[in-house]
Amino acid sequence: MRKIAIGLAAVLALSGCAKRADSIAAAYVSPTPYMGLSCAQLSEEAKVISSRAQAASGAQDSKAGKDAAVTAVGLVVFWPALFFVGGDSATAAEVSRLKGEMQAIEDASRRKGCKIQFAPKPAPAKPGAKA
Repeated sequence: MRKIAIGLAAVLALSGCAKRADSIAAAYVSPTPYMGLSCAQLSEEAKVISSRAQAASGAQDSKAGKDAAVTAVGLVVFWPALFFVGGDSATAAEVSRLKGEMQAIEDASRRKGCKIQFAPKPAPAKPGAKA
């Protein structure tokens, strides 16, 4: 019976774990509000949105890391701790919305010929790779 309870708690905890920011899909945001902005204004808006997205992504990744730690401790030491795994939240929704804003700004920029593009997040370095 105890093994069944632990297994059920593990499944519930793992399904409720917060996602890392890079695995959250962008929500659709219309580029229409950005079409009335000049290229300089779009550039400034891009900087603001990028900064906010970076902060929200950091907060989401922190939640994901804490959930993973609680899950590991819960599975090994104290399975009732698995019920305290936070899961996705308003932060995940904010990350999704901000990713959508970034796509909308890029779309408006492309349509206006401004060439504003958000840089992709660099891939993590492989262990043992030479720089």
